[in-house]
Amino acid sequence: MAKYDRNFTDELRERLSLVDVISRRVPLVKKGQNYWGCCPFHNEKTPSFSVNEDKGFYHCFGCGEHGDIISFVMKSENVDFKTAITELAAQAGLKMPDYKPKPVEQVRREESYYQIMSDACDIYQKKLFEPEGETALNYIKKRGFTDDMIKKYRIGYAPKNNIIANKFINLKQDALLATGLCRRGDFGMYDFFRDKLMFPIFNAHNQIVAFSGRSLDGSEPKYINTSDTELFHKRKTIFGFNFARDAIHRANRSIVVEGQIDAIQMQCHGFPETVAPLGTALTEDHIAILCKSNRNIIFCFDGDAAGQKAAARACDIVLPFLRDASEVKFAFVTGGKDPDDVLKTSGEPAMRKTIDQATPLVDFLWSLANAGFNVSTPGGRTQAEKFLKQKIEKITDSDLRNEYEHEYDSRKFNTWHKWKKSSQKIINIELPQIDDITKNTVIFIVNKYPEIAERYGDFLANLGIDFDSNTPDMNMGEKSAEKYIVSLKLQKYIEKLQSEKKDLTSRLLSGEDIIEEIKNIDKKLDEAQQKIDTLISI
Repeated sequence: MAKYDRNFTDELRERLSLVDVISRRVPLVKKGQNYWGCCPFHNEKTPSFSVNEDKGFYHCFGCGEHGDIISFVMKSENVDFKTAITELAAQAGLKMPDYKPKPVEQVRREESYYQIMSDACDIYQKKLFEPEGETALNYIKKRGFTDDMIKKYRIGYAPKNNIIANKFINLKQDALLATGLCRRGDFGMYDFFRDKLMFPIFNAHNQIVAFSGRSLDGSEPKYINTSDTELFHKRKTIFGFNFARDAIHRANRSIVVEGQIDAIQMQCHGFPETVAPLGTALTEDHIAILCKSNRNIIFCFDGDAAGQKAAARACDIVLPFLRDASEVKFAFVTGGKDPDDVLKTSGEPAMRKTIDQATPLVDFLWSLANAGFNVSTPGGRTQAEKFLKQKIEKITDSDLRNEYEHEYDSRKFNTWHKWKKSSQKIINIELPQIDDITKNTVIFIVNKYPEIAERYGDFLANLGIDFDSNTPDMNMGEKSAEKYIVSLKLQKYIEKLQSEKKDLTSRLLSGEDIIEEIKNIDKKLDEAQQKIDTLISI
């Protein structure tokens, strides 16, 4: 029987959430760090089936079944290994490769790469504390890094000469080139990183797979990263994730910042759940990895135009990953500062306030629509509605997508259209006050069926109701809802006519000749009552 490429099965486990896959078959409830449900492999009434997302396995304490995401699909659907991974590949959006055993030579080659990277990191660390690394050391200490922080994150210095090419001169050149540490020029091998402050990049297993080097002379770009290699793929690697992984589970969220220094400072000053993409390009793979750990994410960006643009891109990417249990927010550091600046000048409390006041995704997306289009005009509102619709369609959870649609329909009705009481009164009529039951029913209808509210906006605007209030869900269909509004409108119309008749009757007793006006009101009252009777009979 052929063996299968472990790289691909590992990628399936990284891209897919074990909880998501299992919850399609078994309802799960989170308790502590694990999820629990009734075992699908034996009959039980009390949940004893535990799913550990972090470790990637499930275990039933009732029947003893145990396994990972692949074995779950195999056992629950009674299929073989290849069928299971084919199904999972479709869910992950991955193309099935041609399977073959991973050669022993490849395993040895990768192990040698890891060793080279670790040895190079040792060299960089040593150089940071030697005279030629003085500038780099002074820079990183001015940024608030302590010796313990430098040691933990294995920060170092790549000198101006070809120290790596010279140190590994006895290695095969192909191995050194494969790590991305060196390149081949006209005069032989040379170091890719020279005169750089060095940040090692770890995979989830704490192995160094690449480096990020920061310039010290003000040259651009500020950061250069190892090019993609056999070990390292930038779009699939999150800086600081190896340190933050456990903290993300404890905090029940992750925080995403823009750069390595910000991520390290946040991790060391009260926010250990913080990570950063390598560069400004956040990818779907980054979000998939984070969502596997936890679907609650706070994106924390600079408040400038670049930060706003990065936030809009993050919003776009995260929408397909939303679930009903997701809580995605956006925090912005203003005043031309970044998280590192805030922590140094104002401390952890100020940064925590920024994080705690983060804007929920539903509000952030709404603000994008309002800021990007002139919603005071019909054309601008149309463009904004198309924008929101396009974004909402990216949400794959149909129930959640429907909720977003209802939410924005309600907001459009309450803020964009002219009938709203706060913006304009279309008919200046004094109407009798309504009781709480009627008021709550009307609020429910307006929020649930904004298209009905739009049709009767001129009437609703004069009821003096705060439509932003919350009301309990009512078992009322769209037809019944419209019938209720029409009936209420007729009732209010009758009350108004009765009030007018009362005033006319007082004037009649005073001697005024207004009999014809009273007869005319009686006629209108009869017509209105007939309409109510007809409406009731429908």
